[in-house]
Amino acid sequence: MTLPAQVRRVVSLVPSLTEAIAATDPGLLVAATDWCTHPADLDVERVRGTKNPDTRRIAELRPDLVVVNKEENREIDVRRLEQAGVPVWVTVIEDVDTALTSLDRLLTVALRRPVPPWLTEAHRSLDAAAPAARTSALVCIWRDPWMVVGSRTFATDLLARIGVANVYANHSDRYPKQDLDQLLAAGADLVVLPDEPYVFTPADGPECFPGDRVRLVSGRLLTWYGPSLATAVETLREQLGLPG
Repeated sequence: MTLPAQVRRVVSLVPSLTEAIAATDPGLLVAATDWCTHPADLDVERVRGTKNPDTRRIAELRPDLVVVNKEENREIDVRRLEQAGVPVWVTVIEDVDTALTSLDRLLTVALRRPVPPWLTEAHRSLDAAAPAARTSALVCIWRDPWMVVGSRTFATDLLARIGVANVYANHSDRYPKQDLDQLLAAGADLVVLPDEPYVFTPADGPECFPGDRVRLVSGRLLTWYGPSLATAVETLREQLGLPG
């Protein structure tokens, strides 16, 4: 793609990247999705959701760049924006390394900003975190039907870097659907229940898994690639009850 000479107006259709841009240069953002909840005081126009963005309104805003993600957004919306003459930057993230590389390129190449301190700290923290697996886990992201984190995912790689092996890491699907009986028979030491995309709570989810192996964690720490990466390793270890 041909990048604008200067980027002053950005629309982000990815919650993680919205937070990353806001933490780096908040004045850049002119619009974001309804799901962009961080930072909490983000005051920009909302252009619906990640799967149904108002592409006509986005084009009317005349952004210098729209930021999307291959997994979270739809190709048809990218095409509509490009047909309207709007430059679109597509990120592809499947593990921690591609997340860090993608953030570097987005901020320094696409937006032409210096590397922010939070990204430097994320590199330091994640590059140093690579212990051998000390426990295993299954990570549920939905129920009715039950869905879990599978292979080629950011969350699987992030867990591996804190010593947790995803029991579905070698599944052919990135987010396989499973019956509850299959989950119970998976033999995981821990059952990880994040608060997004499905909002698992102490009263919704843990009752399905006997014993004392359920861990409720922040979905943002587990699946978002942005400023949360600077503290994800330490905080996830605490939430999972792992040694430092």
